[in-house]
Amino acid sequence: MGTPAMSAYVFEAMILAGYHFVGLICQPDRPVGRKGSIEKAPTKVVAEKYNIPVFQPLKIRDDYSFMNGLNVDLVITFAYGQIVPQGFLDIPPLGCLNLHGSLLPKYRGASPIQTVLFNHEQLTGVTLMEMVKAMDAGKVYGKKEIIIDEEDNTSSLMVKMQEAAKDLVLELLPKYIAGELIGVEQDVNEVTFCTMIKPEHEKINLDNSIDQIWGLIRGLSDEPGAYLMLNEQKVKIFKAKILNRSVTHEVGTIVQADKRGLILQLKDGQLAVLQLQKEGKKKLDYLSFINGNPNLVGQKFV
Repeated sequence: MGTPAMSAYVFEAMILAGYHFVGLICQPDRPVGRKGSIEKAPTKVVAEKYNIPVFQPLKIRDDYSFMNGLNVDLVITFAYGQIVPQGFLDIPPLGCLNLHGSLLPKYRGASPIQTVLFNHEQLTGVTLMEMVKAMDAGKVYGKKEIIIDEEDNTSSLMVKMQEAAKDLVLELLPKYIAGELIGVEQDVNEVTFCTMIKPEHEKINLDNSIDQIWGLIRGLSDEPGAYLMLNEQKVKIFKAKILNRSVTHEVGTIVQADKRGLILQLKDGQLAVLQLQKEGKKKLDYLSFINGNPNLVGQKFV
């Protein structure tokens, strides 16, 4: 069970390692981009390549009768995108396992990869765990740590995550199937949660600190992108760095716009904006943006 590209990477690695899949469950195909063209889930592309049946229930809690004819032994999930009901979890005789994108019990929930960046964590990882009805609350069978670099954003962290997930599942799955892994219950005192990211979270709040804003930019890059408004136009900021802790202008003011940098004043420091995109336009480095938008100094982002 899985939907995005990093899930597809692990799925194909397991196929090539010799695991026999009787089916893939992924989210329904959805329109993407400005043209709204329907695009297959990356995992579905892999499944079709290897002639594996694909199931795309709109709501799996209401529709999993297809499981009855599949003779399933074990379910592996990685970034599927829906809550799975208990009736489904009870079907496979060897149970259901989940690859979760954090070091549980920290960051249970829908956005662990983004949230570690929001919070400036320096370490994250992947956890192989038992799937239970409560979200990400099952026994832990193993973890693999990932170091977060200052240059990392969600896109780069997903690449690290898929590699770690592949290594973890290929290492531990034979031991699990052989009954050699003893799951460890999570310490409830160390549990933290992260929420689903919604469109309203993408707007940068200039009342926040420079550290919070930089974390938001990293966590929402390369998709969907954090944004501010400039001259009533949405401008997404995909890459930035904290330049200093100086306060010399009103919050939101562009204090510099030349080959040395595009510098934005925040309430407790100045941010160097490195990559940005005006609504309906291409993504640009700061210098190209400055060249196409003269007289930026003194203008205000809101």
